[in-house]
Amino acid sequence: MNKLTTDERVKVVACLVEGNSLRATVRMTGIHRTTIQKLLVELGAACSAYQDKTLRNLKCKRIQCDEIWSFVYAKDKNVPAYMKHAAGVGSVWTWVALCPDTKLVPCWFVSSRDASAANHFMHDLAGRLASRVQLTTDGHSRAGCPEAPKEHRRQPSLCFRCRPHRLPC
Repeated sequence: MNKLTTDERVKVVACLVEGNSLRATVRMTGIHRTTIQKLLVELGAACSAYQDKTLRNLKCKRIQCDEIWSFVYAKDKNVPAYMKHAAGVGSVWTWVALCPDTKLVPCWFVSSRDASAANHFMHDLAGRLASRVQLTTDGHSRAGCPEAPKEHRRQPSLCFRCRPHRLPC
């Protein structure tokens, strides 16, 4: 089995970082597409391990969290019946935490949009921070908390008093 030299790896990564497609990178470097894909898998694992080791005890003051929808293979309505329950097909959510002061992304997580994914994401984030932060989310009910009992859910505001009066025209 042939191994890419460091120079070849640098050329491939430089092409991809510049925004070239996989096939364009193949044409520019002469390295086979599956070899480049295997390199990307190795690079992703190395980056993930580096981020997991390095991004600890962060002194962020504010964190913004959100989830971003995408799909793999096809949108849910277009997934064939035989693939409906296959893992990694259909809707996929990328959970992202962002420090707005430094633009650092301390953690991210790709999964479904359910309570277990939200809990995993929030616990990962909590393990990376040195102290308490101001956490801002879009209010997704599953973001780090189990489903609230009905009596604790947000209710519409009550109107206690109304006084009719004419507005000046």
